[in-house]
Amino acid sequence: MTPYPLTFAPVLKQTLWGGRGLGEYLNKPIGPAKDYAESWEVVDHGEDQSVVQNGPLTGKTLKSLIQSDAQWLLGKGINMDSFPLLLKYLDCNRVLSVQVHPSDKYALKMPTPDLGKTEAWYIVAAQPESLIYAGLKQGVDSNKLEKAIRAGTTEEVLHSFHPTPGDIVFIPAGTVHALGAGLLVAEIQQSSDTTFRLFDWNRTDSQGKARPLHIQQGVEVTDFSSGPVVARTSDPALEGWQTVVSCDKFRLNLLEQGEAETGGDKKFHIVTIPKGNATLRVGEEIMALSTGETILLPAAMQKCHLSAAKNSTVMEMHLPA
Repeated sequence: MTPYPLTFAPVLKQTLWGGRGLGEYLNKPIGPAKDYAESWEVVDHGEDQSVVQNGPLTGKTLKSLIQSDAQWLLGKGINMDSFPLLLKYLDCNRVLSVQVHPSDKYALKMPTPDLGKTEAWYIVAAQPESLIYAGLKQGVDSNKLEKAIRAGTTEEVLHSFHPTPGDIVFIPAGTVHALGAGLLVAEIQQSSDTTFRLFDWNRTDSQGKARPLHIQQGVEVTDFSSGPVVARTSDPALEGWQTVVSCDKFRLNLLEQGEAETGGDKKFHIVTIPKGNATLRVGEEIMALSTGETILLPAAMQKCHLSAAKNSTVMEMHLPA
C-alpha cells in the first residue's frame, strides 16, 4: 500500500485539574464540561489507542497497523510490538502532583511490566504566575527529600521557575517534576503509564482523604545527581529544523521559520502544530495543517516538505538514529 500521512482522532481525558484550553487554544472536540485535561494525539498503550481518521486505513488502530506491517509503520529493524512514543497535549488548571518516573530497567521488573518514562515538554501557553517544578535543588539527597515529603514541605526542596511560551523542558527518567497551574503543554514521552506520586500538595477530597503516595518507590528511582532542570530555548529567527532534545529515547525538532524536509529516511515521524499553521507537501499533494493538528508519517513514506507560516511552530519527533 502506498504510504500516506495518518491522522487520528484524539483520545480526550477529563480530570479535576483540566479546563477548556484544549478546545479554545488547540481546537480539540471537547464537550460542554470544563475539565478536559489531556488530548492524547498518538498513543498505543493498552486500551488507549489512536484510530486512523483518513484514507484506506480509516478505523484501524495504531496497534493493528503494527501487527499487520510493523516495518511499513515503524521502520526496518525496529522490533517492537507497540508504538514506542506517546504525544499528548495537557491543559493544567491547577498544579499537578509531584511525580517521578522510573527507568526502563526498573519499570520492566515491576509486577505489571512497562517502559520507563523519559519526556519533554513544549510550553504552548503560560500564565505569568505559572511555575514548573523540575529537578531538585542542589544538595538534596534521599534523606532530605523523604523528610520534606513526610513533613508536607516538598516544595522547599524542588527547583522551580516561571516558563514562557516556546520554552522546552527535558525530563529524563528519575527527574522529580510537576507542572504548575495555568500551563498548556505539548508532551512527547515514552509510551508508558508508570508514575510514582511523591507529593500532592497536602490536598484531600470531600471525604478528607488524600490520594495515595508512592514515597518508597519514588525515592528509590530518583536521580539525585542530576540537580535542577533549566528550560531550553530555540532561535525563532533560524530557518530549518532545530534539534532541541536529543536523547536515547527520542529526538525533538522544531521548525519556526522557512522550510524543511522530513520523512524518506525509513523512520516514522510524528508532526504536530502547537502554534499557527504549516503546509506539508508530498509530491504534488499539499496538506494544510493548523493549530493542534497532528499527523504520523509511516517509515515507508517518501521525503516530504514542511513549511511553517509566520509566527508558527512545527514539532517533529522520531526515534534516535
